[in-house]
Amino acid sequence: MKVIHQSKGTDLSAFSIFLAVAAHRSFRNTAIELNMTPSAISHSIKVLEQRLNVRLFNRTTRSVSLTEAGERLAEKLRPAMDSIEEAIQELDGRGQPPSGTVRINASEGAIRLVLRPVLASFLRKHPQVHLDIVSDGKLSDIVADGFDAGIRLAEAVPKDMVAVPVMGQVKFAAVASPDYFKQRKRPIVPQDLHDHDCIRFRFESGAIYRWEFERQGIVERINATGPLTLSDQPLMVEAAIDGIGIAFVPDHLAAEALHDGRLERVLVDWCPEYPGLCIYYSGHRHVSSALRALIDTLTGKIKNA
Repeated sequence: MKVIHQSKGTDLSAFSIFLAVAAHRSFRNTAIELNMTPSAISHSIKVLEQRLNVRLFNRTTRSVSLTEAGERLAEKLRPAMDSIEEAIQELDGRGQPPSGTVRINASEGAIRLVLRPVLASFLRKHPQVHLDIVSDGKLSDIVADGFDAGIRLAEAVPKDMVAVPVMGQVKFAAVASPDYFKQRKRPIVPQDLHDHDCIRFRFESGAIYRWEFERQGIVERINATGPLTLSDQPLMVEAAIDGIGIAFVPDHLAAEALHDGRLERVLVDWCPEYPGLCIYYSGHRHVSSALRALIDTLTGKIKNA
Protein backbone atom coordinates (compact mmCIF):
# COMPACT_ATOMS: atom_id res chain seq x y z
CA MET A 1 0.00 0.00 0.00
CA LYS A 2 1.28 3.47 -0.86
CA VAL A 3 1.88 5.88 2.00
CA ILE A 4 2.07 9.66 1.95
CA HIS A 5 5.67 10.83 1.71
CA GLN A 6 6.80 11.99 5.13
CA SER A 7 8.73 14.83 3.54
CA LYS A 8 5.41 16.47 2.85
CA GLY A 9 4.63 16.48 6.56
CA THR A 10 0.94 15.78 5.97
CA ASP A 11 -1.42 13.91 8.28
CA LEU A 12 -5.01 12.75 8.29
CA SER A 13 -6.26 15.58 10.49
CA ALA A 14 -4.99 18.19 8.02
CA PHE A 15 -6.79 16.44 5.20
CA SER A 16 -9.97 16.16 7.29
CA ILE A 17 -9.89 19.91 7.91
CA PHE A 18 -9.26 20.53 4.22
CA LEU A 19 -12.30 18.45 3.21
CA ALA A 20 -14.50 20.17 5.78
CA VAL A 21 -13.53 23.61 4.44
CA ALA A 22 -14.07 22.34 0.89
CA ALA A 23 -17.60 21.27 1.86
CA HIS A 24 -18.59 24.41 3.76
CA ARG A 25 -16.66 27.01 1.73
CA SER A 26 -16.30 28.76 5.08
CA PHE A 27 -13.63 28.77 7.79
CA ARG A 28 -16.24 29.88 10.33
CA ASN A 29 -18.71 27.06 9.67
CA THR A 30 -15.88 24.53 9.56
CA ALA A 31 -14.63 25.80 12.91
CA ILE A 32 -18.10 25.33 14.41
CA GLU A 33 -18.36 21.77 13.07
CA LEU A 34 -14.88 20.73 14.23
CA ASN A 35 -14.98 22.69 17.52
CA MET A 36 -11.91 24.73 16.57
CA THR A 37 -11.25 28.43 16.12
CA PRO A 38 -11.42 29.99 12.63
CA SER A 39 -7.80 31.07 12.98
CA ALA A 40 -6.74 27.48 13.72
CA ILE A 41 -8.60 26.29 10.61
CA SER A 42 -6.97 29.01 8.50
CA HIS A 43 -3.53 28.15 9.88
CA SER A 44 -4.01 24.44 9.16
CA ILE A 45 -4.95 25.17 5.54
CA LYS A 46 -2.03 27.56 5.13
CA VAL A 47 0.43 24.97 6.47
CA LEU A 48 -1.05 22.27 4.22
CA GLU A 49 -0.71 24.51 1.17
CA GLN A 50 2.92 25.24 2.05
CA ARG A 51 3.77 21.57 2.52
CA LEU A 52 2.07 20.56 -0.71
CA ASN A 53 3.46 23.64 -2.47
CA VAL A 54 0.10 24.43 -4.08
CA ARG A 55 -2.75 26.85 -3.42
CA LEU A 56 -5.91 24.92 -2.50
CA PHE A 57 -8.34 27.79 -1.88
CA ASN A 58 -9.06 31.22 -3.25
CA ARG A 59 -9.89 33.54 -0.36
CA THR A 60 -11.59 36.92 -0.21
CA THR A 61 -13.09 38.78 2.74
CA ARG A 62 -16.49 37.37 1.78
CA SER A 63 -15.90 33.96 0.27
CA VAL A 64 -13.75 30.84 0.16
CA SER A 65 -13.61 28.70 -2.97
CA LEU A 66 -11.53 25.77 -4.19
CA THR A 67 -8.85 26.27 -6.78
CA GLU A 68 -8.61 23.79 -9.64
CA ALA A 69 -5.89 21.95 -7.72
CA GLY A 70 -8.07 21.99 -4.61
CA GLU A 71 -11.00 20.51 -6.53
CA ARG A 72 -8.83 17.66 -7.82
CA LEU A 73 -7.41 16.93 -4.37
CA ALA A 74 -10.86 16.95 -2.72
CA GLU A 75 -12.26 14.62 -5.38
CA LYS A 76 -9.47 12.08 -4.76
CA LEU A 77 -9.46 12.39 -0.97
CA ARG A 78 -13.18 12.07 -0.19
CA PRO A 79 -13.63 8.34 -0.93
CA ALA A 80 -10.36 7.47 0.79
CA MET A 81 -11.22 9.43 3.95
CA ASP A 82 -14.73 7.99 3.98
CA SER A 83 -13.28 4.45 3.92
CA ILE A 84 -10.91 5.25 6.80
CA GLU A 85 -13.70 6.79 8.89
CA GLU A 86 -15.99 3.81 8.30
CA ALA A 87 -13.25 1.42 9.41
CA ILE A 88 -12.62 3.42 12.60
CA GLN A 89 -16.34 3.65 13.37
CA GLU A 90 -16.71 -0.12 13.08
CA LEU A 91 -13.89 -0.59 15.60
CA ASP A 92 -15.24 2.09 17.96
CA GLY A 93 -18.68 0.53 18.15
CA ARG A 94 -17.66 -3.10 18.20
CA GLY A 95 -19.41 -4.97 21.00
CA GLN A 96 -20.68 -1.79 22.68
CA PRO A 97 -24.39 -0.91 22.92
CA PRO A 98 -25.37 2.46 21.39
CA SER A 99 -25.19 5.28 23.92
CA GLY A 100 -25.14 9.04 24.25
CA THR A 101 -27.33 11.96 23.17
CA VAL A 102 -28.53 12.46 19.61
CA ARG A 103 -29.81 15.95 18.76
CA ILE A 104 -32.33 15.95 15.91
CA ASN A 105 -33.76 18.97 14.08
CA ALA A 106 -36.99 18.40 12.13
CA SER A 107 -40.28 19.98 11.20
CA GLU A 108 -43.27 19.13 13.38
CA GLY A 109 -44.80 17.14 10.55
CA ALA A 110 -41.63 15.09 10.07
CA ILE A 111 -41.46 14.36 13.79
CA ARG A 112 -45.05 13.11 13.85
CA LEU A 113 -44.78 11.14 10.63
CA VAL A 114 -41.32 9.57 10.93
CA LEU A 115 -40.07 9.70 14.53
CA ARG A 116 -43.17 9.35 16.68
CA PRO A 117 -44.12 5.84 15.43
CA VAL A 118 -40.71 4.43 16.44
CA LEU A 119 -39.80 6.47 19.54
CA ALA A 120 -41.13 4.14 22.22
CA SER A 121 -39.71 0.94 20.74
CA PHE A 122 -36.37 2.58 19.89
CA LEU A 123 -35.83 3.96 23.41
CA ARG A 124 -36.82 0.64 25.01
CA LYS A 125 -34.34 -1.18 22.79
CA HIS A 126 -31.56 1.38 23.41
CA PRO A 127 -31.89 2.51 27.05
CA GLN A 128 -28.49 4.26 27.00
CA VAL A 129 -29.52 6.60 24.19
CA HIS A 130 -31.12 10.00 24.81
CA LEU A 131 -32.93 11.71 21.93
CA ASP A 132 -33.10 15.53 22.00
CA ILE A 133 -35.63 16.48 19.29
CA VAL A 134 -36.25 20.09 18.29
CA SER A 135 -39.24 21.06 16.15
CA ASP A 136 -38.17 23.67 13.60
CA GLY A 137 -39.63 24.71 10.26
CA LYS A 138 -36.83 27.12 9.32
CA LEU A 139 -34.49 24.64 7.58
CA SER A 140 -31.77 25.39 10.11
CA ASP A 141 -28.07 24.77 9.51
CA ILE A 142 -27.73 21.63 11.61
CA VAL A 143 -23.93 21.89 11.82
CA ALA A 144 -23.87 25.54 12.90
CA ASP A 145 -26.68 24.95 15.40
CA GLY A 146 -25.09 21.90 16.98
CA PHE A 147 -27.42 19.14 15.77
CA ASP A 148 -26.29 15.62 14.92
CA ALA A 149 -28.89 15.19 12.19
CA GLY A 150 -31.99 16.68 10.62
CA ILE A 151 -35.11 15.33 8.93
CA ARG A 152 -36.45 17.14 5.87
CA LEU A 153 -37.86 16.50 2.41
CA ALA A 154 -35.10 15.25 0.14
CA GLU A 155 -35.26 18.38 -2.04
CA ALA A 156 -34.55 20.59 1.01
CA VAL A 157 -31.41 18.73 2.16
CA PRO A 158 -28.17 20.71 1.52
CA LYS A 159 -26.01 19.10 -1.16
CA ASP A 160 -22.99 18.71 1.12
CA MET A 161 -24.93 16.45 3.51
CA VAL A 162 -25.37 12.68 3.56
CA ALA A 163 -29.10 12.00 3.09
CA VAL A 164 -30.78 8.68 3.88
CA PRO A 165 -34.42 8.19 2.75
CA VAL A 166 -36.78 7.27 5.59
CA MET A 167 -40.07 7.25 3.65
CA GLY A 168 -41.28 6.78 0.12
CA GLN A 169 -42.54 9.33 -2.40
CA VAL A 170 -44.78 12.14 -1.15
CA LYS A 171 -47.78 13.05 -3.32
CA PHE A 172 -49.50 16.41 -2.93
CA ALA A 173 -53.26 16.84 -3.14
CA ALA A 174 -55.45 19.85 -3.94
CA VAL A 175 -58.53 19.42 -1.76
CA ALA A 176 -61.69 21.23 -0.67
CA SER A 177 -65.00 20.35 0.94
CA PRO A 178 -68.11 19.22 -0.99
CA ASP A 179 -69.92 22.35 0.30
CA TYR A 180 -67.23 24.57 -1.21
CA PHE A 181 -67.69 22.95 -4.61
CA LYS A 182 -71.46 23.43 -4.41
CA GLN A 183 -70.75 27.14 -4.62
CA ARG A 184 -67.75 27.17 -6.96
CA LYS A 185 -66.84 25.55 -10.25
CA ARG A 186 -64.17 22.87 -9.97
CA PRO A 187 -60.76 23.85 -11.38
CA ILE A 188 -59.77 21.89 -14.48
CA VAL A 189 -56.25 23.24 -14.94
CA PRO A 190 -53.95 24.93 -12.38
CA GLN A 191 -54.56 28.40 -13.84
CA ASP A 192 -58.22 28.06 -12.80
CA LEU A 193 -57.07 28.41 -9.17
CA HIS A 194 -56.75 32.16 -9.69
CA ASP A 195 -60.58 32.24 -9.58
CA HIS A 196 -60.73 30.34 -6.28
CA ASP A 197 -60.20 30.94 -2.58
CA CYS A 198 -56.94 29.20 -1.73
CA ILE A 199 -55.58 28.41 1.72
CA ARG A 200 -51.92 29.38 1.58
CA PHE A 201 -48.96 28.03 3.53
CA ARG A 202 -46.31 30.27 5.07
CA PHE A 203 -42.86 28.91 5.99
CA GLU A 204 -41.32 30.01 9.30
CA SER A 205 -38.89 32.06 7.22
CA GLY A 206 -41.89 34.15 6.15
CA ALA A 207 -41.89 32.95 2.54
CA ILE A 208 -45.23 31.88 0.99
CA TYR A 209 -45.24 28.45 -0.62
CA ARG A 210 -45.87 28.51 -4.37
CA TRP A 211 -48.14 25.69 -5.52
CA GLU A 212 -46.36 23.56 -8.11
CA PHE A 213 -48.19 21.24 -10.51
CA GLU A 214 -46.91 18.98 -13.27
CA ARG A 215 -48.43 16.89 -16.04
CA GLN A 216 -46.65 15.24 -18.98
CA GLY A 217 -43.56 17.36 -18.45
CA ILE A 218 -45.48 20.65 -18.23
CA VAL A 219 -44.87 22.49 -14.96
CA GLU A 220 -47.25 25.14 -13.64
CA ARG A 221 -46.34 27.28 -10.60
CA ILE A 222 -49.20 29.18 -9.02
CA ASN A 223 -48.99 32.08 -6.58
CA ALA A 224 -52.20 31.13 -4.85
CA THR A 225 -54.37 33.83 -3.29
CA GLY A 226 -57.19 33.57 -0.80
CA PRO A 227 -58.64 34.64 2.53
CA LEU A 228 -56.40 32.55 4.80
CA THR A 229 -52.66 31.94 5.26
CA LEU A 230 -51.41 29.40 7.81
CA SER A 231 -48.06 28.03 8.94
CA ASP A 232 -49.49 24.66 10.01
CA GLN A 233 -50.48 22.11 7.35
CA PRO A 234 -52.91 20.08 9.53
CA LEU A 235 -54.76 23.35 10.21
CA MET A 236 -54.92 23.90 6.44
CA VAL A 237 -56.70 20.57 6.11
CA GLU A 238 -59.17 21.55 8.84
CA ALA A 239 -59.79 24.91 7.16
CA ALA A 240 -60.52 23.12 3.88
CA ILE A 241 -62.97 20.81 5.70
CA ASP A 242 -64.71 23.91 7.06
CA GLY A 243 -65.30 25.13 3.51
CA ILE A 244 -62.91 28.10 3.55
CA GLY A 245 -61.23 27.16 0.29
CA ILE A 246 -58.84 24.84 -1.54
CA ALA A 247 -55.74 23.57 0.26
CA PHE A 248 -52.64 22.08 -1.35
CA VAL A 249 -51.09 19.67 1.14
CA PRO A 250 -49.20 16.36 1.35
CA ASP A 251 -51.60 13.56 0.52
CA HIS A 252 -51.24 11.70 3.82
CA LEU A 253 -52.48 14.70 5.82
CA ALA A 254 -55.80 14.70 3.99
CA ALA A 255 -56.21 10.92 3.67
CA GLU A 256 -58.74 10.43 6.47
CA ALA A 257 -60.95 13.33 5.38
CA LEU A 258 -60.79 12.16 1.76
CA HIS A 259 -61.78 8.64 2.79
CA ASP A 260 -64.84 9.72 4.77
CA GLY A 261 -65.98 12.31 2.21
CA ARG A 262 -65.29 15.52 4.15
CA LEU A 263 -62.82 16.50 1.39
CA GLU A 264 -62.70 15.95 -2.36
CA ARG A 265 -59.73 16.05 -4.74
CA VAL A 266 -59.30 18.29 -7.75
CA LEU A 267 -56.54 18.58 -10.35
CA VAL A 268 -55.66 14.93 -9.69
CA ASP A 269 -53.66 14.53 -12.92
CA TRP A 270 -51.64 17.64 -12.11
CA CYS A 271 -50.61 16.75 -8.56
CA PRO A 272 -46.95 15.63 -8.53
CA GLU A 273 -44.96 13.23 -6.42
CA TYR A 274 -41.74 14.28 -4.70
CA PRO A 275 -38.94 12.34 -2.99
CA GLY A 276 -39.99 11.86 0.61
CA LEU A 277 -38.37 12.62 3.93
CA CYS A 278 -34.69 11.94 4.61
CA ILE A 279 -32.60 11.90 7.73
CA TYR A 280 -29.40 13.76 6.93
CA TYR A 281 -26.09 14.56 8.61
CA SER A 282 -22.69 16.01 7.88
CA GLY A 283 -20.42 13.68 5.93
CA HIS A 284 -17.44 15.17 7.76
CA ARG A 285 -18.61 14.38 11.26
CA HIS A 286 -18.30 11.08 13.10
CA VAL A 287 -21.59 9.17 13.07
CA SER A 288 -22.09 7.98 16.64
CA SER A 289 -23.36 4.51 17.44
CA ALA A 290 -26.57 6.10 18.77
CA LEU A 291 -27.25 8.03 15.54
CA ARG A 292 -26.40 4.95 13.47
CA ALA A 293 -28.90 2.90 15.51
CA LEU A 294 -31.60 5.52 14.89
CA ILE A 295 -30.88 5.58 11.15
CA ASP A 296 -31.02 1.79 11.03
CA THR A 297 -34.37 1.87 12.84
CA LEU A 298 -35.85 4.45 10.45
CA THR A 299 -34.57 2.73 7.32
CA GLY A 300 -35.87 -0.58 8.62
CA LYS A 301 -39.24 1.11 8.97
CA ILE A 302 -39.29 2.15 5.32
CA LYS A 303 -38.25 -1.32 4.16
CA ASN A 304 -41.06 -2.86 6.18
CA ALA A 305 -43.67 -0.24 5.23
